[in-house]
Amino acid sequence: MASPMIDFCEQSNPSVLTEVRRVKRFENAPRIHNALTSNPEKRALMWMAERTSRRISSDHLTVLGFAAQVMAGVSYALAASNRYWLLAGIFFLGLNWLGDSLDGTLARVRQQQRPRYGFYVDHIVDSFGGLALMGGLALSGYMHPYIAIGLLLAFLLLSIQSYLATYTLGEFQLSFWSFGPTELRILLSIGNVALFCHPMVFRGRFRLFDVGGAVGLIGMAVMLVFFTVRNTRRLYLEERIR
Repeated sequence: MASPMIDFCEQSNPSVLTEVRRVKRFENAPRIHNALTSNPEKRALMWMAERTSRRISSDHLTVLGFAAQVMAGVSYALAASNRYWLLAGIFFLGLNWLGDSLDGTLARVRQQQRPRYGFYVDHIVDSFGGLALMGGLALSGYMHPYIAIGLLLAFLLLSIQSYLATYTLGEFQLSFWSFGPTELRILLSIGNVALFCHPMVFRGRFRLFDVGGAVGLIGMAVMLVFFTVRNTRRLYLEERIR
């Protein structure tokens, strides 16, 4: 909770706090990324960043990643009438990985980091992109809309948990239990191929993505509870009232 003095400054003269924020140097939180593909992915991104044309900026890649994620959602929606859009969705997921993963690496390689701008834009774009992706799945006919909504809520809650931990603990968690955004894209791509061939499982009783979505939802819920309890306990012990 903000102190009365800060509340007073914000209400009486907002420019004072604006100037303080300008003078105070923003410290980027350490990135914790222990996903299964993190090491080869980092090497590949560094290789691409060093060879990317100077005409292409990090902002261009961010826009590419966002547009590709929206198009992946559109592909799922269109797959309701033509299943070949499932294969197009794999292409857009690959483009999303390229734009979303390479933009930050490119900025670091070129020493053009904008920590506050990059953090804010990257993650608000991810939120809208997640909405587009889950919205497409909800309209696809391959996943029950309630499961798609549940996955979106779990994703947003995990994101909120991660952002709060970044602010309070000074650590930005990019992956959970060796599972991160890249692994999710790989699973979705494999799922698209499986869905194209066999949309129903268990002798035709259940939709493949309903089963996969339910498993993913349970896993994300467990992650959310685990990391919330862990971080709450850590903060409690670090700020114990004597």
